[in-house]
Amino acid sequence: MIALSLAEIASVVGGQTYDIPDPAVQVTGPVVRDSREVEPGSLFVAFVGERVDGHDYAADVVAAGAAAVLASRPVGVPAIVVDDVTAALGALARHVVRRLGATLVALTGSVGKTSSKDLLAQVLRQKAPTVFTPGSLNNEIGLPLTALSATDETRFLVLEMGARGIGHIRYLTELTPPHIGLVLNVGTAHIGEFGGREQIAVAKGELVESLPADGAAVLNADDPLVRAMASRTKARVLLFGEAEDADVRAENVRLTENGQPAFTLHTPSGCSDVTLRLYGEHHVSNALAAAAVAHELGMSVDEIALALSEAGTLSRWRMEVTERPDGVTVVNDAYNANPESMRAALRALAAMGKGRRTWAVLGQMAELGDEGLAEHDAVGRLAVRLNVSKLVAVGGREASWLQLGAYNEGSWGEESVHVSDAQAAIDLLRSELRAGDVVLVKASRSVGLERVATALLDDAAVSSEGQVAGR
Repeated sequence: MIALSLAEIASVVGGQTYDIPDPAVQVTGPVVRDSREVEPGSLFVAFVGERVDGHDYAADVVAAGAAAVLASRPVGVPAIVVDDVTAALGALARHVVRRLGATLVALTGSVGKTSSKDLLAQVLRQKAPTVFTPGSLNNEIGLPLTALSATDETRFLVLEMGARGIGHIRYLTELTPPHIGLVLNVGTAHIGEFGGREQIAVAKGELVESLPADGAAVLNADDPLVRAMASRTKARVLLFGEAEDADVRAENVRLTENGQPAFTLHTPSGCSDVTLRLYGEHHVSNALAAAAVAHELGMSVDEIALALSEAGTLSRWRMEVTERPDGVTVVNDAYNANPESMRAALRALAAMGKGRRTWAVLGQMAELGDEGLAEHDAVGRLAVRLNVSKLVAVGGREASWLQLGAYNEGSWGEESVHVSDAQAAIDLLRSELRAGDVVLVKASRSVGLERVATALLDDAAVSSEGQVAGR
């Protein structure tokens, strides 16, 4: 964080200082909520969770070098005490962002936010120092923490914004007002909470409504609900997609033998070829979104194409592709799932598995409300149409809907199986996997299917060590 005195921080957040001998002491390290991340000069933010109370770690973090604790009660060590720690954290982020010389880019969407953000960050940091949201820390706590990690040297601040209701993104833009707003798509993620795609569009469009007249709204030309957001902003509009009228578009889209997308990138300044290191055709849209923002920020088409072609996966459990020594390929996409991302992952599996046996180990897609039965049934049917060799549906009711959809789609459905939990899936795969198979693992985060991918890779590591030891 940019250096601020404890006195200034207390003034910004409207807090009272306790046990601070010298209010002129500066916070020069990161602002953190995890006591294990404390460094000398840090500000530790004490949240009260369901199982852990950050206030209990106050003495330890100060002993480790923290300048003070942002807390909701006195803790016997240097502290700034406020009524609402979350609101205070947001107020501090707002203050710091106003002092930065960085261009703030915010992005949102129903699917692909984290992958697009990671691509964009890797492209922009080729041009200038860039700070971006780690993983999916895109809420009222994660977003301020990211903003506060920027320094005087930061030139681009890329912030992912999530929403679980109307007004959420509006609040986040008030904390960190963006100059460029990127909207990827409007899908069915959290549709059970919003009540429909139109309501999701209302929430996502709050981002473009926040933009200044000299800013830019970067919108997906291929999504009608996103394209319609052009009428909700006073900023200049830049369209990306495969539509002919898109300002930044892809032509000659294809997949390599490994299932990696390749295309010709067209921008207003020219065209250049791109071959992504990521897997699945759905990443073309993510790459175009990143390219459109980079173009807006002055990068040439050749610079953008090269950076995209060199970019990799930064966030865990998102189409992580690992090949075991025995030739089994494990695709860990278990961080989260919704109907759009599930379909994209299945298509990627089909592309990667040409001539090989493919497994789709799938679990519940959460928060779909009344759409849950139809959406799980449709995913099961799609697995059949894509000729995935075997579907392993993991879990309870929703998993049974996946399996039923596959079974009802045709005779191939007899190759689908419903198992109770991750361990049952692991046992099945251990007994039936053979060299050359490709295994996709995907479900909503709450299901915890990353355990399946981890077990398969751990098995390979143990086997490899045993072979070495036996020589």
